[in-house]
Amino acid sequence: MRMRKKPNLGPRMERCSDWWIREPEPMAGRWRSLAPQCTRLWVEVGCGKGRFTVQTAQANPDMLLIAMERCADAMVVAMEKAKELGLKNVFFVDIDVARIEECFTPGELDGMFINFCDPWPRKKNAKRRLTHRGFLEKYSRVLADGGQIHFKTDNRPLFEFSLEEFAALSLPMDQTTFDLHANGPVGIMTDYEEKFYEMGTPINRVEVTMHPIAPSAEAPVRNETTPKGEESDTI
Repeated sequence: MRMRKKPNLGPRMERCSDWWIREPEPMAGRWRSLAPQCTRLWVEVGCGKGRFTVQTAQANPDMLLIAMERCADAMVVAMEKAKELGLKNVFFVDIDVARIEECFTPGELDGMFINFCDPWPRKKNAKRRLTHRGFLEKYSRVLADGGQIHFKTDNRPLFEFSLEEFAALSLPMDQTTFDLHANGPVGIMTDYEEKFYEMGTPINRVEVTMHPIAPSAEAPVRNETTPKGEESDTI
């Protein structure tokens, strides 16, 4: 089920206006001006209600984190958490990652977090997967050469597909695991991840180093790319 629509969404969003970038496209090439003290610029794809987002920003004061989320009812909760903590190195945009090249200039990003995206299990929908080579080509253009993608999923078939895509593009992989929390919790979890950890569901994770990728003939589909788990929680 999807998150319930909030009748007071508008006022709540307005109260978090200092963390909400309403028009991200004009910020291309200028993001670092939001937090000049930060030495790294990362994007989180599909931040949901923001547990991973705010904890990551809090633990990495030298990182400027831009959180993308298409579901405003989830994003407002994340922004409220950032506001409550008074974080100055995290900002939010309600835009689809398929439009990432409209928001960032070539080589502007140092890294991306992709956590628990929709697996799109049917073969005919493979191009919608956020680790499909069509999306990877987009990421390679906005990420600096040597930039990182940190990818986590509970879906084993999606993870195996992703490893094949990374390998096909000769992208170096590190810290590959099919059971991240086998010996206890590791790193910062999303809300979705914690639920599945408590159920004993193995979490897959890999760190990928990016380099320029030659464009293919086909582009990725532009809709329904929001990570599946974070938007389904209710408040």
